[in-house]
Amino acid sequence: MTIVAVFNQKGGVGKTTTALNLSAALARRGRTPYGIDLDPQAQFSSITGVTADSSDDTVYSLFQRNRPLHELVRQSASGIGIIPAHIELSKVDTLYGKGYNIVNKLNSGLQAEKKEGENIPWVIDCCPLIGVLSLNAIFACDCLVIPISADYLSTKGAIQIEKTLKALEQVLKRRVNRRYLLTRFDSRRRMAWDVARMVEEKFGGEVCRTRIAENVSLAESPAVNKTVFEHAPSSRGAHDYDALLDELIADGFIA
Repeated sequence: MTIVAVFNQKGGVGKTTTALNLSAALARRGRTPYGIDLDPQAQFSSITGVTADSSDDTVYSLFQRNRPLHELVRQSASGIGIIPAHIELSKVDTLYGKGYNIVNKLNSGLQAEKKEGENIPWVIDCCPLIGVLSLNAIFACDCLVIPISADYLSTKGAIQIEKTLKALEQVLKRRVNRRYLLTRFDSRRRMAWDVARMVEEKFGGEVCRTRIAENVSLAESPAVNKTVFEHAPSSRGAHDYDALLDELIADGFIA
C-alpha cells in the first residue's frame, strides 16, 4: 500500500487537479487506485461523478463510528475508487479537536485496510487548511506532494508548509517524504523561470523534475467532469501527469 497526500495551504495551485490526474494515471496502468476526498468543497468527488448523500458516506463516519474505509469506497467511471467528501466534513475540527488519536485516525483506518500481497495506491486530496483533516493526511501518507503554481505568492505558501512540516516532525518521529511540484508552468513567462529558480534554491532535490505546464485541456477537463486522460489523452497535460507518475515510481515514492 502506497499513500500519497496532495496538499497546499494556498488555493488555486492545482491541488485537486494533481490528486485527480495522478490517480487517473495510476488507473490507466491497471493499478486500481483509491482516492480520498478530504476537502469539504468536494471538487475531487464531483469531477469523478461520485457524490456523498450525507456525511456518513465520507471519512466523517470513520471519526464518528469507526466505519471501515473499504465500506466507503465507490467506483467512478475513470477507474478510481472514490471516498467522497461532503460539506459536513468541515465540522470535524470543532467536534473532535486535535489530540493524537484523532489526527492519527485516518492512518489507523488505512493500516487496517492492508492485505498481504496487495499493493493498492491511495491518493488523498486535502483541504487547503492545516486542520484535523489535513493533519490526518500528513500523519498517514508515505509521500506528500505539494503543488506550487508558478507565481510568487504560491512560493511563499510552500515555505510556510515547510515550516509546518518541520514542526510536526517531533510528533511524527519521522521526516515526511515530500516532493514540491511546479504547476501552471508557462515557459514563455520570465516569472515562471524565476519561481522555478527560487523553489529549487529553497527545496533542492525535493523539487520534482517534472513540471506541469499551463494547459488548456487541464483547465477544461473539470468543467466536463473528466480527468485530463478522459478529456484529452494526447494533450500536454496528460503527458505531464504521466511523466510525474513515472518520476514518483522511479524515485521510490510509489511502489
